[in-house]
Amino acid sequence: MTLVSRRSVLALCLSILAPAAAIAAQPATYFPPQGDWARKSPAELGLDPAALSAAVQFAQSRETTRAVDFSDQEATFGSRLGSMPTQRARTNGLVIYKGYVVAEFGDTAFVDPTYSVAKSILATVAGVAVRDGRFAVDEPVGRRVTDGGYASPQNAAITWQQHLQQESEWEGSMWGKNADFIGKAAFGAGQRKPRALQKPGSFYEYNDVRINRFALSLTHVFGQSVPEVFQQQVMNPIGASNSWKWVPYHNSYVELNGKQLPSVSGGTRWGGGMWINSWDMARFGYLWLQGGAWNGKQLLPPSYVKAALSPSANGPDYGYLWWLNTKGKNLPGLPSNAYAALGAGNNTIVVSPDHDLVIVWRWHAGNAAEFATKVIASIRR
Repeated sequence: MTLVSRRSVLALCLSILAPAAAIAAQPATYFPPQGDWARKSPAELGLDPAALSAAVQFAQSRETTRAVDFSDQEATFGSRLGSMPTQRARTNGLVIYKGYVVAEFGDTAFVDPTYSVAKSILATVAGVAVRDGRFAVDEPVGRRVTDGGYASPQNAAITWQQHLQQESEWEGSMWGKNADFIGKAAFGAGQRKPRALQKPGSFYEYNDVRINRFALSLTHVFGQSVPEVFQQQVMNPIGASNSWKWVPYHNSYVELNGKQLPSVSGGTRWGGGMWINSWDMARFGYLWLQGGAWNGKQLLPPSYVKAALSPSANGPDYGYLWWLNTKGKNLPGLPSNAYAALGAGNNTIVVSPDHDLVIVWRWHAGNAAEFATKVIASIRR
């Protein structure tokens, strides 16, 4: 072999090995073990410490006007069906950048109701059902759930996807609350004027009664409570704490397979709901940032995650119980592929894949993007 040919072979080998070496040189994605989450200084990850500190100070200054003792609960949402804590934490939050904690403020260990963030959690449980072949999102719910809730002509054609996109137009009552949302005593400031029901899949309405019907339907297809499924299939694998609890209403129990099971809600509008600390919320958001995968295990089907983060036909930039930013309106100033779980109060999780960023911000005023844009502005490399 001539010197020229040897050099050619060597160059070819190097060209083949170079991409593999580059891939090997990339740091592996960090997944926090249970009970711990590694921290890195802002400067270590290319953030401007002063700018990040100013962002955190801004977040701390934006305390919600919600009553600390929840004394405004019934006036805001109507008569309660479930219990409430006697007090809440002050505004608090976490910034997770490139997998590491770069900022923390307030009492992030306080277990509080997270209101409609529970809807995005229900969407996650539905993803587990799809993974396990319990249903396809485009099939009628009544094909598998035969408790009478889908027997009427209006409800018979409702699909799982329509529930997930809040376009089901389900008619009826759940746990003493009617889907029409009529009456100040029952619904507080959230009462609505009656309207004609539309064809399922043709109209969006943010409606907790219909989401509670969806949660009950999930209970039926699993044959166990939604909190059990969430703990076993999601929270345990991602190393969450055992401090969270999904509190049912006093009257939201059903008998399945000879057992009394709680059917939980998609919020805390009428009490109960998901009570959780900020650290567990951050793990939940980080699972979605990683496309439903955790430390080598795919907990949610990639196709489901993609569909969940795609806008519905009729919603206000809404996916599968996640708020999207495709039109740039829900999270002003953030990329179009950013998304959020939003709960009253405000209790929020913002995910920006473009920035490898998860932000939990609880009990704040204003739009969740106000804090997120300031954090993003601190990124220098």
